[in-house]
Amino acid sequence: MSDENQRDSEEDDDADSDSYSRRNSSSFTASLSRFISGFLRHWDCLRSVSNMLNIPTQSFPAPSSQQRVSAAGQSGRSKVALKPGHSLMDWIRFAKSGKDLTGLRGRLIEVTQEELLKHNTRNDCWTCIRGMVYNITPYMDYHPGGEEELMKAAGIDGTDLFDQVHRWVNYESMLKECLVGRMATKTTTAIKAIMPPPPLTGLAPPISVAPPPDKDSRPRYDWFQTDTTVHLVIYAKRKIPSSGCTTVDLKAAVLRLEVLLGKMSYMIHLRLTDEVEENASVHTAFSVGKIQVTLRKQAKGKWTSLGQSLEFHNSFLYKKDRAPFYRDCVLVSKTEVNHNTHVFRLQLPRGTVMHVPVGKHVYLKALIQDSEVVRPYTPVDENLAAASQRSSQETDLYLMIKVYPDGVFTQHLNNMHTGDHLSISGPEGTFTVRPLRDVTHLYLLAAGTGFTPMARLIQLAQDFDTIRKTKLLFFNRREDDIFWRRELDELAANNERFQVEYVLSDPCESWSGRTGRVDESMLQDFLNRPDGSKSYVCVCGPSAFTELTIGLLKQQGFSEAELHAFCG
Repeated sequence: MSDENQRDSEEDDDADSDSYSRRNSSSFTASLSRFISGFLRHWDCLRSVSNMLNIPTQSFPAPSSQQRVSAAGQSGRSKVALKPGHSLMDWIRFAKSGKDLTGLRGRLIEVTQEELLKHNTRNDCWTCIRGMVYNITPYMDYHPGGEEELMKAAGIDGTDLFDQVHRWVNYESMLKECLVGRMATKTTTAIKAIMPPPPLTGLAPPISVAPPPDKDSRPRYDWFQTDTTVHLVIYAKRKIPSSGCTTVDLKAAVLRLEVLLGKMSYMIHLRLTDEVEENASVHTAFSVGKIQVTLRKQAKGKWTSLGQSLEFHNSFLYKKDRAPFYRDCVLVSKTEVNHNTHVFRLQLPRGTVMHVPVGKHVYLKALIQDSEVVRPYTPVDENLAAASQRSSQETDLYLMIKVYPDGVFTQHLNNMHTGDHLSISGPEGTFTVRPLRDVTHLYLLAAGTGFTPMARLIQLAQDFDTIRKTKLLFFNRREDDIFWRRELDELAANNERFQVEYVLSDPCESWSGRTGRVDESMLQDFLNRPDGSKSYVCVCGPSAFTELTIGLLKQQGFSEAELHAFCG
């Protein structure tokens, strides 16, 4: 139900971290370092064109930065010697010369996977970055990392390779004259939901790949700056869930940043050197395990340090050992769902960036009759279709809450007016989307307000091509208690991968659907497991319902690894 007080049953990320470490300590790391070494050799060239590109002069990376790499002579790795007249400055001039760099005479085309694969030679080389295809053949001789590095992405989606080496580069600007067109099909397998950075004026300083993983699995951070911006970079040393995990609170030059990594919490907590605007942008390279937070300075100039450490700065703790942090939110609106349930829309403070991952909940805190009362609730989207329409800039929280006649907290919420304030914690809970990656059949069993975590799960399942069927068995007392019935029925009618069935314990005479309470025969009928399928079951509702249902599922052969209970 919506009041989920999650138990400490979080999974360990060590296995993922170890396998990720092995993958990223391969020969590819060596080639990345060759690229970075080559690029640093051209840093003087970058400075020489800084006025044209509006790049502030700066010392980057800092002497103590993790981003510095050894010179090629020290590391034993050979440098890439570019031909005379092929510096970055020369490429900029060449790209602006008006020559046809695509071979398409200015046309933009849709590129199929088959067509992209054809262009995989030194003299005919196309690659795809975030769904856009570029003819990088003219750029071969200008690339500081050399032809070999570019050829690794020849005829394929090169997004992952690009992000691991030089995601900071404004490639849209550097390669815009090489743009062939857009991929005709989705490239989610290669892109893995990596979000592009915002456009910067000119070229930002380089950020290297995360340091090679070692026995210390603690995340690390680094920072760099321009005259107008500060960039904080966190290296998680593991893959990051694509559902989101970073919360930023910025107020009066105090920065509090928390990253959820499985059962662990990494925190940055600083009083910044100077004032910044109370807004931050967060960009995550999920598969690489890197997070970049960008802040804008109120006054131009260089900082001598990032700031002064505050409590728990640079700490890495079990999430359950970290006290919830509350921020002051404002009630924006209250929308009726049915006769006793509303969706409360709450606006986060200006300096807060917080996206609650699917399956997580937040704590609401209010002073009621001189006592602090805290309750957990699971956010939903504005409606069942809102997940696909949600803007990346959308920061409001939507909470579907049933108002009970004798409920102290829900009555307090129901009596709130637009503009009233309420304290809200960051994301909490043990659910992870990791088990869904290779699931073919997802079963959701919800009773009453236990529907709230299922609402976003239903939409998330549509993004997993491997999930062939999502089935919701929704228990309520009466027909008018069913949440979002019209939306659920519409989704089932328009999407053959989704199915919903309702069960009423106190039906009216005209009700023709399922009746009664959860039992063995009902579950046997609902949970069909085709040969070769892999199933996962999520359960949420009152404690008695959840305990009974989990017990019945285990009797039917479901293992602990195939079950998740949102417990209340």
